Amino acid sequence: GLLLLAAALALGGTAAARCPAPCVCDNLRAHVLCLHGNLTAVPDTIPQLTKKLDLRGNSFKVIPVGAFLATPYLTYLDLQRCKVERLEEGAFRGLGRLVYLNLASNGIALLYQESLDGLSSLQQLILEGNHIEEIQPGAFGHLGSLTVLDLRANALVYLPDMVFQGLQVLRWLRLSHNALHVLGSEAFTALPALRRLSLDHNELQALPGEALARLDEATWLDLGHNPITYVAEEALAMASLKHLFLDHAALQDVAPDAFARSPQLRTLDLRENQLQGLPPLAGALARVSLAGNPLLCSCLLRPFHDWLARARVQVEGACAAPPALRGRPLDSLRPPEMRCGHPRLPSSPAVPSEQLRVASSGQCPQGCACSPDFRHGSCENRDLRKIPQGFPRDTRLLDLRRNAFGTVPSGSFPGLKELVSLHLQSCSIGVLRPGALRGLESLVYLYLTDNRLSTLAATAFEGAPRLAYLDLDRNAFARLPAGAFQLLPNLISLHLQHNAIGELAEGDLAGAGGLRWLYLAGNAIGHIAPAALAPAKMLEKLHLEGNRLAEVPTAALRGLPALSELKLSRNPIKRVGDNAFLPVASSLQHLYLDNMGLERISPSAFAGLGPKIRSLYLESNKMSNIPNMSNFTGLEILNLRDVPFRCDCQLLPLRRWIDKLNLRVGATCGSPTETQGLKVKLSTTFQTCPGWGRGEAGGASPDKTKAAHKPSKKKRSGKSPARGFKKSRA
Repeated sequence: GLLLLAAALALGGTAAARCPAPCVCDNLRAHVLCLHGNLTAVPDTIPQLTKKLDLRGNSFKVIPVGAFLATPYLTYLDLQRCKVERLEEGAFRGLGRLVYLNLASNGIALLYQESLDGLSSLQQLILEGNHIEEIQPGAFGHLGSLTVLDLRANALVYLPDMVFQGLQVLRWLRLSHNALHVLGSEAFTALPALRRLSLDHNELQALPGEALARLDEATWLDLGHNPITYVAEEALAMASLKHLFLDHAALQDVAPDAFARSPQLRTLDLRENQLQGLPPLAGALARVSLAGNPLLCSCLLRPFHDWLARARVQVEGACAAPPALRGRPLDSLRPPEMRCGHPRLPSSPAVPSEQLRVASSGQCPQGCACSPDFRHGSCENRDLRKIPQGFPRDTRLLDLRRNAFGTVPSGSFPGLKELVSLHLQSCSIGVLRPGALRGLESLVYLYLTDNRLSTLAATAFEGAPRLAYLDLDRNAFARLPAGAFQLLPNLISLHLQHNAIGELAEGDLAGAGGLRWLYLAGNAIGHIAPAALAPAKMLEKLHLEGNRLAEVPTAALRGLPALSELKLSRNPIKRVGDNAFLPVASSLQHLYLDNMGLERISPSAFAGLGPKIRSLYLESNKMSNIPNMSNFTGLEILNLRDVPFRCDCQLLPLRRWIDKLNLRVGATCGSPTETQGLKVKLSTTFQTCPGWGRGEAGGASPDKTKAAHKPSKKKRSGKSPARGFKKSRA
């Protein structure tokens, strides 16, 4: 009785006196329940020492600033189904002890920078089932203790770079059941502790390898139920990944080396795709699931079957053809049974072809496969000479890869107003006629990779005004198809890699005012006119690696206020001059200057750059020193491997700076001879430099520096120059 009385007094009196209607208060456990009432604001009479507050099923609409200041001891807060539409900045301020926050099944559309301010102890945040379309950078910046973030069933389409910055201990990120089709390459950069990522049930049409490569510690990745048709060579580079789910996608092919850069991968789930077979896969897989695929158990599958036995990989799946082997488990087959001469099946799920070819709104062209469930059509690798017509009108993805069309005539895709993604890779296309895409008013993705295009008419893209992602890699362009972008006001991403482009001239990008990502790697570009990039004022990424530039195109960078990533790797640039990056100094975050044979960087080359720079790649060059970069305080990646630094006193400022970084930089000495191959941080040559003691390992005094060069009874006098090295991951 005394304990109950004490608890009641601690909560400010009896339950009857302090418990707001229509709530129920459990004073002994410090719990308050106000369920399914008509509350329009958080009651201000909730006992101050309440730890668990359950407000499910009310009608708050807005959570105002400081709504919970009266209950600072809360550790659990449930606001599910409360019709919340907006979280004002500072809404949860004062809840420094809160561990669990559930905001599921509300109407939140936007997360502001300070919406979640004050939740420094929060471990679980549930935002499932809202209408979140946009997350402002910094929205999670104050959630340093968060381990689980649930953003399932929202309306996310795009994840910008660094959107999860601040979530240093997050272990599980749940992004299932959104509409994601674009991920920034640095979207997951700030998640060093992430172990599990759920991206299933989205609209990803290709494996987002560049973004996923940032997740060094992730072991579990779910990409199921995405319309991914192909996994390319070395598409996934995740050092710790063990379990990968690509089930219920639209896969038709997987490259042999697709997972070669994920050495820990053990489980691969490929159930319910459109795979007729697989090649032997590089890596150390232990289990592959292929159930629900139309597997053709002919001699073409023998290499894969032999690999399963040789590598002792467990497999789940059964033959769909030939008829004599239909239903036989793969692991029960003997090589002599897998004979050739059987007809090729359509790339489609294992259901009768007659049923498959009929979609909800029309017939499927002869020899093709149409899936009414996915709204996909495929005539991949059918040796077609003309583009087939007659696909269901609600088709959203059309895969016509690996045919021999040669020309795409005007009006090639009648009636496909809902088509979003069109795949025309490897089709020997040399001509795209004006009006070829007429009527494709919903088209967002167009893949024309590996063709023979060398020019495009100004009206080539007429009728596809929503086109946002255009892939023209590996064609025969000798210059950008000037004028072709005038009819593409929504173009975001342009791929023209591995063509034969020799220069970028003024007017080449006319009309590309909304372009954000421009990929020009692997061309022969030796000159960029000062005004060549001017139309693309919103450009964020410019990839120029593997070209013939002899200098940084500084003049061409003027007028690009949003440029955050610049790749100049593998260009024959021997010297970087003063103010080379000054035009983009206010926005640049990622700079690639590796593998160029670079011999000298001017002391003022990086003028203007500073805390915004997050990654700098300088590996595999020939300079022996680099400028002072002490103001690069925001660096998260610095690569100085295979640079022959001269480890003498002139390098002492760099040696001191590296000592303070908690980064793996890989800097080694190239000279003098006695230091060759040593890490710069471990070289003892700096101990003889004037002022060594003042800057080394935190700045010893001059007196202590002198003591370090002669015997002393003091233990500190023998301090190793590598003391700071222990603080680093290097």
